[in-house]
Amino acid sequence: MNTSFSKIHKRVLMSADAVGGVWTYALELTRALEPHNIEILLATMGAPPNEEQREEARKIPNLSVFKSDYKLEWMENPWREVRLAGEWLLELERRLKPDIVHLNGFAHGSLAWHAPKLVVGHSCVLSWWQAVNSENPPAAWNRYKHEVVKGLHAADLVVAPTQAMLDSLEENYGLLPNKRVVPNGRNAELFHGGNKEEIAFSVGRLWDEAKNISTLARVAPNLSWRVYVAGEKTHPDGGVKQQFDNVNLVGRLSPEPLAEWYARAAIYVLPARYEPFGLSVLEAALAGCVLVLGDIPSLREVWQDSALFVPPDDGRMLCEVLTNLMENKNRREELVRKSRARALEFNLRRMAENYLVAYSELLTNAPQTAEINEGFVCTS
Repeated sequence: MNTSFSKIHKRVLMSADAVGGVWTYALELTRALEPHNIEILLATMGAPPNEEQREEARKIPNLSVFKSDYKLEWMENPWREVRLAGEWLLELERRLKPDIVHLNGFAHGSLAWHAPKLVVGHSCVLSWWQAVNSENPPAAWNRYKHEVVKGLHAADLVVAPTQAMLDSLEENYGLLPNKRVVPNGRNAELFHGGNKEEIAFSVGRLWDEAKNISTLARVAPNLSWRVYVAGEKTHPDGGVKQQFDNVNLVGRLSPEPLAEWYARAAIYVLPARYEPFGLSVLEAALAGCVLVLGDIPSLREVWQDSALFVPPDDGRMLCEVLTNLMENKNRREELVRKSRARALEFNLRRMAENYLVAYSELLTNAPQTAEINEGFVCTS
């Protein structure tokens, strides 16, 4: 699709947090939208961006960051702060006058916005709980479900990074009339293959049972290669949930050191129970790692035949697959060719074009089209 947009300046108020992949997604999308003269007004909640994240953001000319420390909707007893965050976001809209509101969370979709609103479903508690615990969440999460239903059904457009995630949203919160899949993207120039070492590597929040690092740690003593894991141990609500004595922990890494670990590692392992897209997997593939992933619909959808898949909790099969790969260089080289070719399809140009089309449609269908649609027309 050839998509062209005018150079008339547009502003997007975007919500985000700095805890996980949404921060990376938001900054990559901002960079990709700069050539189209779109300014991103990024409103963060939860833990504030750290100094490295703030420095990264300062380098992006079309980005302004507005920080708060309000609890996120999936945290414990968040609703008073979610309400206060909503008031803060509406005040930002009143003051900054964006053309589009782009929410990377659910609850604030039901606010009385003036601009057309897009809600992106990167993940949700109900689908996370079902994947991790093989059951529906307890009644304590009923308020969360109620708020997510309101937010999703008030949105002018709902986006998810995979069809699997979009299907999950509809299964848990009801059919959505206006929806689409927009895959995430990453800048391939940030990642490179190096002199691969006999290392199996993984990245994930260690406190998050969905990442399932514990299964990798359980089989690590039976592997001939060293196993390293990068990620945060401490839960955002406080406390260390699990210990990982059988793998080498390298802590939470900023982007450049993380890219170097990808370059060193020959195999990237993520036996995830739940991963709606998986930016870390994309990064590893761009750096020439063989992918060994949890056999779940979203990862199958993204990686098709370019990765090896194992049932998330089958430690024996994970050990067998990794052992076979470690002993078979030709097989590793074949899989790397496939995974890198697949990874290059998830680029920033493609992501930006998809969001530009979505933004254009939102503006075209907005009630005040005579005022805001001039010059922002998509042609295919």
